[in-house]
Amino acid sequence: MVDVQACLEYIAYMNKRQDIQYTLRSIPPRIDRVLRESSVKEQKSLNELAIAALAKGLGIAEEEVRYHDLDDLAGTWVEDPKFDKALKDMDKIDPELWK
Repeated sequence: MVDVQACLEYIAYMNKRQDIQYTLRSIPPRIDRVLRESSVKEQKSLNELAIAALAKGLGIAEEEVRYHDLDDLAGTWVEDPKFDKALKDMDKIDPELWK
């Protein structure tokens, strides 16, 4: 006769989320080098970095991506009265055009 409690515990154990594992082959040397260097630099395991790189590549990384495309422009605004006047002239509405 089967112990019902043992059977229920076995089913509960089998339903637990198990870690999913991948085996990757033919890793390009450049990727291997960068992952290993980053692992040492960031003091993280190779596994952690590989998972983070996959998540980032798939666009599902938890970290917010910061873009630096416009950093060179930050803080460079200069007041220009001619430009301001040109913008103000564009705000004028010609009633004849809206008939």
